[in-house]
Amino acid sequence: MTSLPSSSFSTTSLLLHSHTPPKTITRFNFLRMVTRSCLDDSSALLQAAQFTVDTYVKSGMVVGLGSGHASGMAIQHLGRQLRTGNLKDIVGIPMSVASASEAAKAGIPLDTYQDSSQIDFAFDDADAIEEGTLAAIIGRRKLQSEESIVQEKSILNAANKLVFIIEENQYKDGLEGSVPVLVQSLNWMPIAEEIEDMFLGDAEVWRRSSIGLAGPLGGDYPLVTREGHNVLDVIFTSPIVSLAEVAKSLDNVYGVVDHGVISKIPCTVVIASHNGQRILDKLTTDIVS
Repeated sequence: MTSLPSSSFSTTSLLLHSHTPPKTITRFNFLRMVTRSCLDDSSALLQAAQFTVDTYVKSGMVVGLGSGHASGMAIQHLGRQLRTGNLKDIVGIPMSVASASEAAKAGIPLDTYQDSSQIDFAFDDADAIEEGTLAAIIGRRKLQSEESIVQEKSILNAANKLVFIIEENQYKDGLEGSVPVLVQSLNWMPIAEEIEDMFLGDAEVWRRSSIGLAGPLGGDYPLVTREGHNVLDVIFTSPIVSLAEVAKSLDNVYGVVDHGVISKIPCTVVIASHNGQRILDKLTTDIVS
């Protein structure tokens, strides 16, 4: 794969909050990083989920409810805040069947997503976040037939404010692993061949099965999403130079409906680690020469 054109960035300072006096470090102009107090390993992700709700959710908001372990904990905490009266008049827009079920158990009033939905805030898990750009990969996890990457991504893009909640090992440069791609199911094979040729030597393309691992062709029971699409997992065997470049290439392939790369501005990432929480904000677009 080819990398993006070289970039020139103006610089600003990062303020790190801890028990010691703040110090200044130079970083890209679109990224703000805050380190919070040190947390125990077993509670780091829970604390990050609770922090996300307590910091960003306000009474009267319409909130996009994400999928995954951290999002599940955030949904539970949001329900507790509603029951205790700390938050009022919240409406949740679930991104999956699992998040809808979790929210219903937590007592969160729900509505369904429409193209015209106004969403004040959304939180979600991400499979991986690219260091510096905060571009995310979603959809690697096993999907149920009722779930939809298209809906999850639509809710994230519609939100006025977006937060991803992840663990430290999910944030790095040169990401590896797969990018899910939604394609038309009737002619999936030529689409898969075109994608494999496009990333020749850097990736393999497997059609996702609905039951376990069934090889590159997806076996006898390939996954069909509720919109009728197949999912191709583009499995990168070399580090990804640029998620933005990957997304741009996939967008240009006829028959590709959507993919699991999302790059939204503004975007915040809350990282839970044994060293404590880090909050990263992407405030403006990248400056490309």
